[in-house]
Amino acid sequence: TIFNTFEALQSGECMELINDHDPRPLHYQFIIERPDTFEWEYLEEGPDVWRVAITKR
Repeated sequence: TIFNTFEALQSGECMELINDHDPRPLHYQFIIERPDTFEWEYLEEGPDVWRVAITKR
C-alpha cells in the first residue's frame, strides 16, 4: 500500500504518486494518520494526470 511504501522511506527520501484524479483525500489521511512526518508537493495538477511528491521528514 501507499502507507507501507511511505514507511519504508528513510528521512529525506521521496516517493511520487501518479493518479487520474486529485489525491486530496489521501493527503487528509496522511495529515490524520502521519502528522508532521511528511511534505506534500503537487508536481502536476490534472486534469488527466495528477502527480504528487511525498517526502518523509
